[in-house]
Amino acid sequence: MQKLPRSFYDRNTVLVATELLGKWLVRVTDGIERIGRIVEVEAYLGPHDLAAHSSKGLTARTKVMFGPPGYAYVYFIYGIHYCMNVVTEREGHASAVLLRAIEPVKSVPGRTQGPGLVCKAMHIDKLLNGHDLLSDDFFIADPPQTERLLIIKRPRVGVAYARHWAKRQLRFYIKGNAYVSRS
Repeated sequence: MQKLPRSFYDRNTVLVATELLGKWLVRVTDGIERIGRIVEVEAYLGPHDLAAHSSKGLTARTKVMFGPPGYAYVYFIYGIHYCMNVVTEREGHASAVLLRAIEPVKSVPGRTQGPGLVCKAMHIDKLLNGHDLLSDDFFIADPPQTERLLIIKRPRVGVAYARHWAKRQLRFYIKGNAYVSRS
């Protein structure tokens, strides 16, 4: 597997979001390699995007989003789920891509249709917040074979509070994939 280089993440967030589809999320814990194919994502475009955590400015929680690209931004939501984002664009820009769903490839138990379920199945928690995605135990890679994907665009899920940003088509998924979330 070829890990994605830092330069992959240091680009326009929407471009990174669409190009993450079909890539493999790899997590190695306790000697077990877990692999999931990324099938659904959402783009968050920085402090001007009212749905992005960074819209509240630089805080202890959002510090990773403001950092360099190619790091994991992991946070706890609703008091029960972890969610994982990939930090994109230049340092200080504060944009990221939320991983919403994966298709199990290897050693991924349970449901994976939703960001909290992705983290549960892949053993991703707050300890991975700020983790470099170029490491050997947690990274995103090109799959062994690439295929042509038909990508669907829709509004993001659960961001009605974000006014006009709620309607922006910044959710992307692979058409017809059974592991895309229902929302």
